[in-house]
Amino acid sequence: IAFAADFPPVSELPVQAELPNPLVMLDGSQIRTKQQWEEARRPELQSLFQHYMYGYLPAATSVKATLTASNTDLFGGKASWKSLALHYGPDGTPPLGLLLIIPNTQKGIPPVFVGINFCGNHTVLTDPKVPLTRSWYRGSCPGCENETATDKGRGGQLDVWNAEMIIDRGYALATFYYGDVDPDKNTNDFMDGVHPHFFKDGQTEPGKHDWGAVAAWAYGVHRVIDFLEMDQTVDTKRLALVGHSRLGKATLFAGALDERIRVVIPHQAGCGGTAPNRFNVGESVERINTSFPHWFNDTFPEFNKEVERLPFDQHCLAALCAPRAVLFSNAEDDQWADPNGQFNMLKAADPVYRFLGVDGLQEGVKPEMGKLIDSRLGYFIRPGKHSMSTEDWKVFLDFADRHLK
Repeated sequence: IAFAADFPPVSELPVQAELPNPLVMLDGSQIRTKQQWEEARRPELQSLFQHYMYGYLPAATSVKATLTASNTDLFGGKASWKSLALHYGPDGTPPLGLLLIIPNTQKGIPPVFVGINFCGNHTVLTDPKVPLTRSWYRGSCPGCENETATDKGRGGQLDVWNAEMIIDRGYALATFYYGDVDPDKNTNDFMDGVHPHFFKDGQTEPGKHDWGAVAAWAYGVHRVIDFLEMDQTVDTKRLALVGHSRLGKATLFAGALDERIRVVIPHQAGCGGTAPNRFNVGESVERINTSFPHWFNDTFPEFNKEVERLPFDQHCLAALCAPRAVLFSNAEDDQWADPNGQFNMLKAADPVYRFLGVDGLQEGVKPEMGKLIDSRLGYFIRPGKHSMSTEDWKVFLDFADRHLK
């Protein structure tokens, strides 16, 4: 944030038709040491992404948890779960409902997947004790009636989250419903989620560089990790983060800002996440800002017709995760998310990993269908469409085994 005062307006940024070099400062100076990366370029890039695209996150706040339900006999006794309401932020901030599923038979404290879900914690398990979400609800979710969650939706996303498989592989799962943090409405005026509770005195609407919905969902991830560190029932030194589609965008952004996230898996995140903003294959910056104006800050649309003025591209967001592990996973039929462009983003982030003395992307060409590149910068593409499935989770778990175990 200290860099923000020095950032020029969009119209004064230079046009860069090619990808900006993540190892060159905004003023053109070259990064030559690891110390310069950590103390200058990394914080500059973090601020650039917030200033021009996602919006600035507020400072971290304390987190308090209230137990709302629990069960010690899940999956035939293999696991336990507990549901908690996480209270954070200024007074009145809506609580975040967290579902934490932990193996019963694991020796020692298990590693954990943190996941942002689309349809409520009650869709992850069939257990009737899991509380229904009472936040704004997606009309396309199972068991939805007039955009209200109902018991009909219980277990409606078993094949999306595959909790039993995760338990069987020795991991815990901590998941929360994204609508608890901010409603995903195209008409969102930022008055019915977390945003108004963080307004400054006298403020009635977001400023040009204030956080949008993607940044808010990432902020929710950070507060969940704060709780998990206090709870100490999972190993937060071995923590992976997963999100699909728009929640994949939030996943990569959260990982770029928080080094506690050791494995970052933005699944099919596309434009505004893992795909390049330049070159316009699939969804474009202008299209995403028009269709989903609430996802980003009010400065990002200024690049709609001039994406070449962006002082970064999404390879820089992946580079901010270095030297931690990042997996870009895709589907063949999901060309809207530009799978080829995503692979090129990993190639462009690779020099930062090498600069820091670790391996990056081990292969220079996109792998064949169904083959996982499991290097520190990883890639996977399967047949099929835009979705998160059991097949994807097998790959996520294999990648996590490689980098957490």
